[in-house]
Amino acid sequence: MLSNRGAVWHMWTQLSLPGRRMWAAGFIGFLASASAVALIGASAWLISRAAELPPVLTLSVAAVLVRTFAIGRGFFRYVERIIGHDAAFRGLTNLRVQVYERLERIAPLGLARFSRGDLLTRLGADVDEALDLPLRVVLPWLQAVLVAAGTVAFISWLVPSAGVLIGVLVVIAITLAPFIVAFTARKADSRMAQSRADLAELVVGALDAAPDIIVFGAQVGVAEQVRRADSQLVQLNARESWSLGAGSAISTTLQGAAVVGALALAIPAVQSGQLAPVWLAAVALIPLVLFEVLSGLPGSALALQRVRGSAKRLIDIENGPDVPLRNTTGIPASATFESFDLRGVNAQWPGAAESALIDVSLHVDAGQHVAIVGPSGSGKSTLAAVLMGFLPYSGSVILNGREVCETAEVWRCAGLLTQSAHIFDTTVAANVTLGKRDATDSQIDKAIRQARLDSWITTLPNGLETEVGSFGSAMSGGERQRLALARLLISEPSLYVLDEPTEHLDAQNATELDQTILAAVGDSSMIMISHRLTTLSLMDRIIVMEQGRISAVGTHAELMNSGGWYADQIRQEGERTDMVNFVQTLAVGSATPCTT
Repeated sequence: MLSNRGAVWHMWTQLSLPGRRMWAAGFIGFLASASAVALIGASAWLISRAAELPPVLTLSVAAVLVRTFAIGRGFFRYVERIIGHDAAFRGLTNLRVQVYERLERIAPLGLARFSRGDLLTRLGADVDEALDLPLRVVLPWLQAVLVAAGTVAFISWLVPSAGVLIGVLVVIAITLAPFIVAFTARKADSRMAQSRADLAELVVGALDAAPDIIVFGAQVGVAEQVRRADSQLVQLNARESWSLGAGSAISTTLQGAAVVGALALAIPAVQSGQLAPVWLAAVALIPLVLFEVLSGLPGSALALQRVRGSAKRLIDIENGPDVPLRNTTGIPASATFESFDLRGVNAQWPGAAESALIDVSLHVDAGQHVAIVGPSGSGKSTLAAVLMGFLPYSGSVILNGREVCETAEVWRCAGLLTQSAHIFDTTVAANVTLGKRDATDSQIDKAIRQARLDSWITTLPNGLETEVGSFGSAMSGGERQRLALARLLISEPSLYVLDEPTEHLDAQNATELDQTILAAVGDSSMIMISHRLTTLSLMDRIIVMEQGRISAVGTHAELMNSGGWYADQIRQEGERTDMVNFVQTLAVGSATPCTT
């Protein structure tokens, strides 16, 4: 676990900021701040000298310098903003890409540690907070140190004692004032990022569950939870603002002390002849502008605290375990499925006390249709996770002659359809083409027809360009699964892995979707995991799993003859189907009017 400093440094390295741009931005920012200090000094000298009514030509150089510094201050600040923000946004892009790559490496198991609201905050606010590291922390401090060093040196040349005094006050302004601000706001800032995440989690959860909340009349309670979370965040912001105000008060006090002290030391120097009178106003006014430059450091200290909190939350993403597939040797998998061979595979879900797979051995050849069945908790979905490289395992899982954990991109030949495939809040066409970004219109139409969505799409107001809503809220459960199936079909994998695709559907829709899948897959290889057995009689092989082990293997006829769990479940499903048909017959009969 990295320390606070380590977390910030780690974020800095991940930003991968363009070095030349950052150094250029720092130097140009120094020129802008130095121009502001030099402007007030040159102006004070010019006014003082002009009061002595010298020949006009003796003022020409000073007048030119005043114009130069006035123009330079704005010009250099503008250029510094352009270069600095360009470098910072490039770095932010690098960081965002690295965070997404990390999420890809730990998905899907590692994402279970985060709620949707929390993950949204990490990807949004926490990543964006990194922008403050170069712009509001590093550059202001770098410019303040350089300008302060040059200014103290100049004043020391004029009045050594005043230079020493201002130097001491500058050290306090650079170190003590930001430290006090950071110390008083540390507790609030350490909780700020998490508080934002908690509020986002509550709001996202409330929006997702809005229909249920309304049905059960829980609006008041949920609104109160959101209000409390928002109040906590407001309190933290207020605490941070108090600390910032304290820092501003310290900076203003130091600024006044510098001006008064410089005057107190410069006046005797003028009286003794050590300092020319025309420099008195410059010695008094230069510290005023110098501490104006340093007044931004308390805000930088607060920005650093917020960056630390966000950096630690981003590191939490990296602390999750990698899936073996992601630790690859870079050897790409073949795009054509040839065979799967499992030998003595054991697997366990993170945090689970017992193994979900125990000594599983299985062989699947190209072109085979294999069904994996069994009671809930028998390890069916675990097996799918192992096959797709989502779950750590022991033993051997050979894909096309190579170990899965040593083969990159197993999804090049395999496609997965789960029981709850994600539907994005976009159009039907955009959801389908996620499976193949360069798909042509004819390929989209083919996938739609294969998934038997064409008749439904004709009823939509905008056809394929119709928005389906968040999580496909404008669609039924069967339509969502068919849309996910069309997305899988358009990618044309040579191996289909189907994990309970009809789990949440009623019997009629489930049977229709099973028939659609079997027709769409055709002669391609398929591994179907299902708790429904009525459509599996055409499978080449059926594997029965119980308590994490393979208990039986055979065709439908062989398993029916041998008895056991599969045969019992087939009989029970048949009885349930007969009962449903009987009840429907009675309902239809009772609805038929009597005739005489």
